[in-house]
Amino acid sequence: MEHESNPLSKMIILRSFDGETFEVDDEEYANTVIPLHNVTSKILNKVIEYYKLHVEVPKAKDKTAKEDLKSFGAEFVKLD
Repeated sequence: MEHESNPLSKMIILRSFDGETFEVDDEEYANTVIPLHNVTSKILNKVIEYYKLHVEVPKAKDKTAKEDLKSFGAEFVKLD
């Protein structure tokens, strides 16, 4: 992900060990780049994917969404 500066956004930029950047919402540290020296982009991408899914699904009252979350968790631990 390439970072584009937007003064109105509330994003934090995480930079993996291998130089890839990831943007995530964050009010407190908006527009800050934080290098993660021991985390590769592959792992960081998985962490962000996990976070986003677990923030959205618990709000859903749909049983299928919760079952999908369980399936995702089983596949999530497979890093290839």
